[in-house]
Amino acid sequence: MQNGFIKVAAAIPSVKVADCSYNVQQIESLIAMAEGKGVEVIVFPELCITGYTCQDLFKQTLLLEQAETSVLMLLDFTRKLDIISIVGVPVVVGDLLLNCAAVIQKGDLLGLVPKTYLPNYSEFYEKRWFASSQDLQPSEIRFAGNKIVVTPQPTLFRTCDGAMFGVEICEDVWAPVPPSCNLALSGADIIFNLSASDELIGKHDYLKGLLAQQSARMISGYVYSGCGFGESTQDVVYGGNAIAYENGQLLAESERFALDSQLIITQIDVEKIRNERRTNSTYINAQRGHDSRIVNAHTVMPRDFELIRDVDPHPFIPKTDDMEKSCDEIFSIQVAGLAKRLVHTGCKTVVVGISGGLDSTLALLVCVRTFDKLQLSRKGIVGVTMPGFGTTDRTYNNAVNLMKSLGITLREISIADAVKQHFNDIGHDINVHDVTYENSQARERTQILMDLSNQLGALVIGTGDLSELALGWATYNGDHMSMYGVNAGVPKTLIKYLVKFVAMSEDSDETRSILLDIIDTPISPELIPADEAGNITQKTEDLVGPYELHDFFLYHIIRFGYRPSKIFMLARKAFDGSNPEVPFYDDETIKKWLTIFLRRFFNQQFKRSCLPDGPKVGSVSLSPRGDWRMPSDASSALWLKECEQI
Repeated sequence: MQNGFIKVAAAIPSVKVADCSYNVQQIESLIAMAEGKGVEVIVFPELCITGYTCQDLFKQTLLLEQAETSVLMLLDFTRKLDIISIVGVPVVVGDLLLNCAAVIQKGDLLGLVPKTYLPNYSEFYEKRWFASSQDLQPSEIRFAGNKIVVTPQPTLFRTCDGAMFGVEICEDVWAPVPPSCNLALSGADIIFNLSASDELIGKHDYLKGLLAQQSARMISGYVYSGCGFGESTQDVVYGGNAIAYENGQLLAESERFALDSQLIITQIDVEKIRNERRTNSTYINAQRGHDSRIVNAHTVMPRDFELIRDVDPHPFIPKTDDMEKSCDEIFSIQVAGLAKRLVHTGCKTVVVGISGGLDSTLALLVCVRTFDKLQLSRKGIVGVTMPGFGTTDRTYNNAVNLMKSLGITLREISIADAVKQHFNDIGHDINVHDVTYENSQARERTQILMDLSNQLGALVIGTGDLSELALGWATYNGDHMSMYGVNAGVPKTLIKYLVKFVAMSEDSDETRSILLDIIDTPISPELIPADEAGNITQKTEDLVGPYELHDFFLYHIIRFGYRPSKIFMLARKAFDGSNPEVPFYDDETIKKWLTIFLRRFFNQQFKRSCLPDGPKVGSVSLSPRGDWRMPSDASSALWLKECEQI
């Protein structure tokens, strides 16, 4: 520290899940780089030694022992370096497994700081593997060749020139009273946070606001490092966030969704922080401890209820001033997920079925952006149009022309003859347009895509979206199946918005025209023959209901757990006709489609229970490995009964 300044860094190493040797090499490289630039303290992401997304591998003794050996290697590596390094590692203490930050300097393990608050909701389930510091009794253990005391009590670290810092881990800062509050009030000038927060629509801005407020409230420096490229994208994506604040002011931040390791370096003015604290009487009073009192409200008579607040009819569509930024963020999450899967598998080819509809269009746009980001030839994207009994000229031409305009490899394989032969094999009358007639076509298309992927050494990219998953509007082991579902976290209303956004930002008039026509095309699986004029006869929204209603129902039942009667009330307000840009739905229509939504949502869970991998994009996800774990045979009687009583 010179003139009151201390040089700090946040690093985001590239990782390989469960490959400790590789991860330590990446960490060592960044430590050496930072030390060469005069950094005094550097922080890495949560569980960076093993990778945060190891899941049940954290129960494997081999991985835990290798993690400890890796810390021993880091100790040896830092023996002659003048830098304090903070890395994330799992640590066994008696019968507990703790998610810890290891503070290392000059070959010594200065301390182990265990995580306090373990998220166990939505996509997080850390309590499956780890215990909280609140479960810990102060213990002396031997770890990485050092005897060290592990304790739940707040721990401060003092640098040789007197700067004080504390450590908290990820969810800790999201808690109502973060450990960093106690650390700062105990004298920490700077807080370092090792994190593994995934990317969702709008979450990044919320995170920055949270960190800015926390550093301002504590009058401190706050240095944050979050997991990046290399973590598993099985259900979520980690964009890599290195951020530094000083008393609420942003000092430095990394590039999000980068494919390479990153290092941000900045200086924090410790002298300024201490001066601010000394002159702030509120901060000084808080240091003395505090107590609370409870005031009970008086009981009042029940009143008639009237909803007077506005209700957003399209809760999945971002509401920000910078819509370009929001759309880019959504695409970036999808692209980062697919990029990781391609890099992990070594694939340079993908196969995607192109129907001329919204879902396959968005999946294709994601593939194009991913290949461009990875600097791969677009010819590695094999788009396959598979005309069938219900394919219309409009969707066929849009599919073919879109693939040509984007410069990908185009394949056309008719399914008519194969399906006819299949009907003969199973004894089905081709004139009977029932579920067998429809699903045979969907499964034939999926078989073609899967077999092409084997032939080409490629991945089949799924096109199904979040809304279809909620309704079960997919053929089991047909379009329900893929090798990576890029749209799994994107609802239909948002897909339409994203495709329109791309269309309006397109330089090519031809591509823009195709995309706009796709948006205007009725949503249909096109499994039933067209009418005499060649128009689509099978319109999805005529069969299952308007997607904007279903997306509204989905958001409120999953995001907040609202009961049907409350969702009905909110829908009445949202679609009351007061906004000329939002359609009006009467009570009977809302009740009808809400009932159908609930019935299908429960009955079709078995399809969601075996979903392919795909990234979470927003606050609602139906992944059986993350947010939504529901029995496939759960009863819907309770919900349907309430619907009947509306």
